[in-house]
Amino acid sequence: MLLRLLGLLVVVWLVVTVVGWVVEGLFWLAVVGLLAVAITAALGVRERLRR
Repeated sequence: MLLRLLGLLVVVWLVVTVVGWVVEGLFWLAVVGLLAVAITAALGVRERLRR
């Protein structure tokens, strides 16, 4: 269940990142999106290694 939620969050963060790059004035959105993807992926890896 948690891994599905983390997968959904990765997809959401990737969409946020792409939107940030498409809209030139929102560069900060791309940066936040990339950080969110990295953090979510790290949480997913940590959870997978625990099992």
